[in-house]
Amino acid sequence: MLYRISDENKYYSLYSCIREDILGGKLRGGQKLPSKRAMAADAGVSVITVQTAYEQLIAEGYIYSKERSGYYVADMASAADLPARACAPHSVGEPAGGSFAFDLVSGSPPAELFPFSVWSRLMRNVLSDEGEHLLERVPCRGDAALRGEIADCLYRMRGVSVDPARIVVGAGAEYLYGIIVRLLGRDKLYAVEDPGHLKIYSAYSQFGARCAFIPVGAAGADASAVERSGADVLHVSPSHQFPTGAVIPAAERLRMIRWARERGAYIVEDDYDSEFRLAGKPLQSMLGLCPDRVIYVNTFSKSLAPSMRMGYMVLPADLFQRFMQLFSHSANVVPLFEQKTLAAMIGGGYFERHIGRLKTYYRAVREEVLAALASLPFPVEVGDTGSGLHLTAKFASAPSDGYIKRVAAARGVNIRCLGDYLSSPRAVFSNTAVINYGGLKKGQAAQIAALFRR
Repeated sequence: MLYRISDENKYYSLYSCIREDILGGKLRGGQKLPSKRAMAADAGVSVITVQTAYEQLIAEGYIYSKERSGYYVADMASAADLPARACAPHSVGEPAGGSFAFDLVSGSPPAELFPFSVWSRLMRNVLSDEGEHLLERVPCRGDAALRGEIADCLYRMRGVSVDPARIVVGAGAEYLYGIIVRLLGRDKLYAVEDPGHLKIYSAYSQFGARCAFIPVGAAGADASAVERSGADVLHVSPSHQFPTGAVIPAAERLRMIRWARERGAYIVEDDYDSEFRLAGKPLQSMLGLCPDRVIYVNTFSKSLAPSMRMGYMVLPADLFQRFMQLFSHSANVVPLFEQKTLAAMIGGGYFERHIGRLKTYYRAVREEVLAALASLPFPVEVGDTGSGLHLTAKFASAPSDGYIKRVAAARGVNIRCLGDYLSSPRAVFSNTAVINYGGLKKGQAAQIAALFRR
């Protein structure tokens, strides 16, 4: 999909080209549009330009978006008015309705892995023991019992000792990012990883913060680029970067910490899937190295369920004082019932046993994924550090990212590539799929490989 974009008003030029193609019938109802990054690469414009054009087309009803799926052309005529279209013998279009048999994007744990019996029993115990106290106002930092259990769990699982008083419980990562912006200020420059998880950049931008993109390589975020960026805050996932899977070496971590201390900056350590170190021992957290400049953030989305909107952060002493000044009169937004139940789960040892079972399960799934990739009849370069629940697969013989996704979609597989998480294209990341196996059941990796071997 190539468009000639005017240099005078790039957003309006792109918007007009797409609109005219829709009205002229070149783009039909239900047809999927390229991702913002793919369109930006094709049209030679920035991702922000594409986003602005897409938002205008959505506002005017020409296109619509599907969560976690992308952008689609709205129907401009009834089905009877549309000419019939013959299917090509080897078409690689998306399955009808955008449904997929296999999802390698969301990574939501299979429902059967959730400890329903333990959770329901603990809920009954909390109701019996706490009773009317569950109706009380929740302190701004969260329930004291849960904060204490989180501190103990961090010591046992991550080897860091923290003061429970400086733990803040919140309704998921995005909510906590908003608090961080309020603590540090919208006037600060926030450096985020590129490629990186889109929700991080979106969340900071939504709360009014300015962002700078830091390129990620084989050793994670580029420390030299951080030093040159002029940023006041650095958001990194040092133990398992998403989506590349890179791990920041110790020397580079220390270099970033030195930068933070010399500049008076802060590092947001996003430890989103640190529980799932599947090969070797857990990696040292940056919080343990520099508790005065590191804001540690984690959630229970990977370990329990995404729908359980509960996360936490550990604040340096000075930011904790500012937090209390700003929020001491506010109630915590996470229901006390859920906080008490989670505290009982951690305190009773059920949470760590659950993590142990999940790690055993995912080790088996990971081995199946690696075996499935090795069985494919074309070259595959696998990037896997043994951490977290995703890895990368570079298909050097594929002509483009779009081709990989179309072929996968035709076989009922939802997949994304590293290029989907970039602010601007980089050749080194081309033709590389992100295999998020957190939502796979045992045996499904072999089924997917069989589809591609046909």
